Amino acid sequence: MAITAQAVKELRERTGAGMMDCKKALSETDGDMDEAIKFLRTKGLAAAAKKAHRTASDGVVAVVGDERAMVILELNCETDFVARNPEFTAFADALAQQALAAGGADVAALKAQPFTGDPAHTVEEAISQKVATIGENIVLSRLERVAAGAGNRLNSYIHGGGKIGVVVEGNAAVSPEALHDVALHVAAAEPRFVNRAEVTKDVLDAEHEIALKQAMEQGKPEEIAKRIVAGKMEKFFVQEVLLEQPFAKDPEVSVGQYLKKSGGDTATVLRFVRYRLGEGSDE
Repeated sequence: MAITAQAVKELRERTGAGMMDCKKALSETDGDMDEAIKFLRTKGLAAAAKKAHRTASDGVVAVVGDERAMVILELNCETDFVARNPEFTAFADALAQQALAAGGADVAALKAQPFTGDPAHTVEEAISQKVATIGENIVLSRLERVAAGAGNRLNSYIHGGGKIGVVVEGNAAVSPEALHDVALHVAAAEPRFVNRAEVTKDVLDAEHEIALKQAMEQGKPEEIAKRIVAGKMEKFFVQEVLLEQPFAKDPEVSVGQYLKKSGGDTATVLRFVRYRLGEGSDE
């Protein structure tokens, strides 16, 4: 039978479940409202929806894969207690593994796929069921699939039991050990760019303007002000650009110098992805 928008609206109001879940429940029960409510309760979707307004600010960052392809994702929950629950962390890893195997490029695409752990349900439904089981709101806030370019390799690092996750891509001259060290450095130093060429014009212009205003407010002559601005811009690059940052394990050399020292003049990093827990949550 045809399911009306009014019936879906009523079921949503009575259960708090999502629109698509309500539509499916009505379809499965031939439009019987009471049976649809039972359907949702059986699936745990009504209970999940009632928790959906609650803040999911804790959780875990998971990374899976090998040197050719990796997935990094953030799965949020409400408390650190659940974030450390093996059932929750295993679920995060399962979602990451599915995104890696199926080529899921974003959250929406992954949610729409049948869940490999229970193909009768989508990933979105599996998340709702996990909410009902664990008893906290759970949000898949972001993910990224990283594939290494030809001749390149990936490495990763997880800090603080999943508070920070990093994926780094280096060229063939960078050993797995050195690349892992750089991933650790990215977690600690929080660079914004790999190299100077990546720094966008608007960022450069803003930094230059701030430095110039500071110099002018100090009443410096124009030539001295220019030198001050140039010095501040160099300091900005050292602070924000990965290859120019002092290397975490040996601050006497930059990350770029460390790579060349360990792998030769051509050794370099091409990109990184850094997730810090909480940055991807819109809750």
